[in-house]
Amino acid sequence: MSKSMLDYTKSVLKRVSFDVDLFCKELQKAYKVLLPFELEELTSWLLKFIKEKPELQHAVLLIKS
Repeated sequence: MSKSMLDYTKSVLKRVSFDVDLFCKELQKAYKVLLPFELEELTSWLLKFIKEKPELQHAVLLIKS
């Protein structure tokens, strides 16, 4: 069974969360390739994920623009 693009994106974002710039780049890529229903799920996951990582708070601006 193959991983969905959404699951893959989440795993990439988790792995690059140590670097804010890289995290933002990967997030922007995700918003270009994911389907609308996947974007909704990614957005809710992201909001939960960044609560634990305050240095990533400005990534929320990317999803609102």
